[in-house]
Amino acid sequence: MKTIIYSMDEIEQAGAVIRAGGLVAFPTETVYGLGANALDADAARRIFAAKGRPQDNPLIAHIADLAMLDELCHDIPDTARRIAERFWPGPLTMALPKRAVVPDTVTAGLQTVGIRFPSHPVAQALIRAAGVPIAAPSANRSGKPSPTTFAHVFADMNGRIDGIIDGGNAEVGVESTFIEFVNGKVRILRPGYITPEDLAEVVGAENVEIDGAVLRGLSENEHPRSPGMKYRHYAPSAPVIAVLGANGDCAREIRRGVRGHTGAAAIVCDEYVDLIPCETLRVGRYGDYAAQAHRLFDALRELDRPDVEIIYAQCPDDRGVGLAVANRLKRAAGFHVVNARHLTVLGLTGSTGAGKGVVSHALADAGAKIIDCDAVYHEMLAHDAAMLADLQAEFPAAFEEGRLDRKALGRIVFRDSAKLERLNAVVHPHIRRHIAALLDELETQGTALAVLDAPTLFESGADQTCDFTLGVTADPDVRVARIMARDGLDADYAALRIRAGKPDGYYSAKCDFMIENNGAPEDAECAARAVLKKVILQ
Repeated sequence: MKTIIYSMDEIEQAGAVIRAGGLVAFPTETVYGLGANALDADAARRIFAAKGRPQDNPLIAHIADLAMLDELCHDIPDTARRIAERFWPGPLTMALPKRAVVPDTVTAGLQTVGIRFPSHPVAQALIRAAGVPIAAPSANRSGKPSPTTFAHVFADMNGRIDGIIDGGNAEVGVESTFIEFVNGKVRILRPGYITPEDLAEVVGAENVEIDGAVLRGLSENEHPRSPGMKYRHYAPSAPVIAVLGANGDCAREIRRGVRGHTGAAAIVCDEYVDLIPCETLRVGRYGDYAAQAHRLFDALRELDRPDVEIIYAQCPDDRGVGLAVANRLKRAAGFHVVNARHLTVLGLTGSTGAGKGVVSHALADAGAKIIDCDAVYHEMLAHDAAMLADLQAEFPAAFEEGRLDRKALGRIVFRDSAKLERLNAVVHPHIRRHIAALLDELETQGTALAVLDAPTLFESGADQTCDFTLGVTADPDVRVARIMARDGLDADYAALRIRAGKPDGYYSAKCDFMIENNGAPEDAECAARAVLKKVILQ
């Protein structure tokens, strides 16, 4: 099929296509719609075929004057007329009892039909040119992000429909608010630009309710009463994870999720774009829900590429238009939602003899909770039944009468690098499990900052739990002197221990922050407080 591109001066021709049973995509103030004659069952069926849309997902009938409303519906509540007077033309759809003239194909068998009076001048002109109400869902392939630009529609629908009107970009960016009337109350089935607070100004807050499916979705056995209620919608090909929480908490949670993942991308508020170590799209400042609504679908489409393997998206709260943005993101994510952790975790590591302990004490004095991972490991060697069972299965010679002999374990692994690697493979997952439990406990207690003090922070994988990492290094001669004084070793043996460790470049390449600790303890303490200030601000 050849798809004709119509300019805004060719709306009469596009209207004739609609009147003859064809399909034409057109702009509205919310998103682009895919239109057909709402009184023609065969034309409506073509919409479902072109989109690949499930047959039980109802369509919305668009009108250009209130006379059309009475032609399509009966027993219209007074409340509906009051709401129409306030919000029409505009981004609001009402489910009302349908007359027989509306085919069941349009309503997916429901006895109500969704009616919308769009404010976009092109949409109104097309309806008048067609001379019939226009049934129109969003003009995208079913399940994909809704189209807010002509380019989006062309990418999805070229060759599948009769025509597209090039009307620029949609202003709102999310589909209309969809409401029904139940027992004298207004129930929101799909949130949009018209918010619960807006509706409450007309009918009172006590008469506005939000359908449970807005927050959880429908089960397979439930029948959708409005578009967008049941199926996974608005989604790019890659899985989406919606992250809830305060602005900085969300940014840190997303940072943790995408770290080290070459195929990850993120959608976040403007303030924290530079914090995320992957391709990151901004959607407006925190709390600017209108900007986020306008940008959301475009951002999801930008990331709908083969090289993007997972998308983390910052989800707004449910206030105002934020409810609509959150609803679309949660559906794009298939309701895979993560609550951001309030607790900030700083990983602390570094070269032997560099003075990491001084930095750790300074952070503790500043209010951080220190988790000594070496101490955790030795405590687990004494009491963690699961780890001990795995160690006994791997190194039975290190156990005598069911009890671990640490010296025997040391003799086994430190003489054989392969066995040492195997020891790490056994114990590191258990250590991470225990650390995760400790962090959960600190989160519950309301702790703001925890420090994982871990010589093998990166080797153990514990860095994946951290929001930021801090490395401490010092010049070799300074470290030799410190090791000699601390451990009573001679210079040669101290130098040998240094050579056995990681080079300074290892830490500078991996850590977010570095402290070169060559001076007095007060200097390291000052540097630690400076890092802490950056972490808290971020």
